[in-house]
Amino acid sequence: MDTILGPLYTVVSWIIVQFHSFFSLIFDPNSGAAWGLSIVSLVVLIRICLIPLFVKQIKSTRNMQALQPKMKAIQERYKSDKQRQSEEMMKLYKETGTNPLSSCLPILAQSPFFISLYQVLNHIANNQTVGVINQSLLDSANKAHIFGAPLAAKFMDSAEKIESLGASLTDVRVVTIIMIVLMSASQFYTQRQLMTKNVDLTVKTPFMQQQKMLMYVFPIMFAVFGINFPVGVLVYWLTTNVWTMGQQMFVIRRNPTPGSKAFTERQERLRAKGKLVEAPAEIAAKKAAEEARQNRQQPKRQTKAKRQHSTPGTGASGGATQNRTRAGSAGDASSGQGAAKKQSLEKKASQDSKEQGDASSKGASASGSRNTKSGQRKGQQRPKHPSKK
Repeated sequence: MDTILGPLYTVVSWIIVQFHSFFSLIFDPNSGAAWGLSIVSLVVLIRICLIPLFVKQIKSTRNMQALQPKMKAIQERYKSDKQRQSEEMMKLYKETGTNPLSSCLPILAQSPFFISLYQVLNHIANNQTVGVINQSLLDSANKAHIFGAPLAAKFMDSAEKIESLGASLTDVRVVTIIMIVLMSASQFYTQRQLMTKNVDLTVKTPFMQQQKMLMYVFPIMFAVFGINFPVGVLVYWLTTNVWTMGQQMFVIRRNPTPGSKAFTERQERLRAKGKLVEAPAEIAAKKAAEEARQNRQQPKRQTKAKRQHSTPGTGASGGATQNRTRAGSAGDASSGQGAAKKQSLEKKASQDSKEQGDASSKGASASGSRNTKSGQRKGQQRPKHPSKK
């Protein structure tokens, strides 16, 4: 490993020495600030050099989003044949020149620098010269402490070794644990931000599965392997995680993936500021939808009495039934009045007939009685005049 990455050790050590020379003009050359800021500056320089790869990563992400409809069609067509589905997906990637693993390019590109820095700090911890770091610089780096923890100390180092570096075991372990937690948390938040805001969640793709896996795998890896990293490497990795998180927040806010939650939020911000120019067809469609919503009448809530009044049997047919009932009642009343009038006329006729004789009176009385009964049965039958026998 030293033979293969030997030239890179020299490059990394030279960059650190140059930054250390600059910060020594401000801070004590043997202080943790001078050496710590040199490592942070190394991270910033590497990440600036990786910006072209980051741009390529963004473009690849856009291509993946553009392929979402085709990928969904393949999933629906071959949902019962996973092998054929994978073959069609790979064929689609090849035809469009899309690489679903391109999101890992920045991490893979900075891995050699990470390994080189780890080896440089490991040589410093073992009091060995490396690259352009001579013995005087080596002694200065061994005296550097970051929040009480030596630059080359590890969480798993023994108390004797840490004491030889001029520190306590408690300080080293507290500092390393805090830095490991911050490192894992920043990595998790970065991946979660990508999954929740900058990805179209309506379509499930291998790319989404990959990102979801990385969201949980990377923080666990940092927590497990971080206990074996020197404090200087933890500074390096925490700084690069914070840089990645801020860079991603900037890109998601300014140039989000179409169809994502961040894209919708950006459209709303531009629309509120009047900077969003929408197509005439889209404006007309939104206007028509708004007019239709305003013209739509919601049914009014009715009371229980109104609902019962509007039930079957109380509508038009019910009203007609009620009218017929009222008409029948009126007819019965008029029939009763007619019967009473008939009875009075019959009584008068019977009195007149008594003056003509007993026999005639009996006959008239019997006839009146029959007519009375007949009138009660038939209702509206007109009575005979007394003079007509």
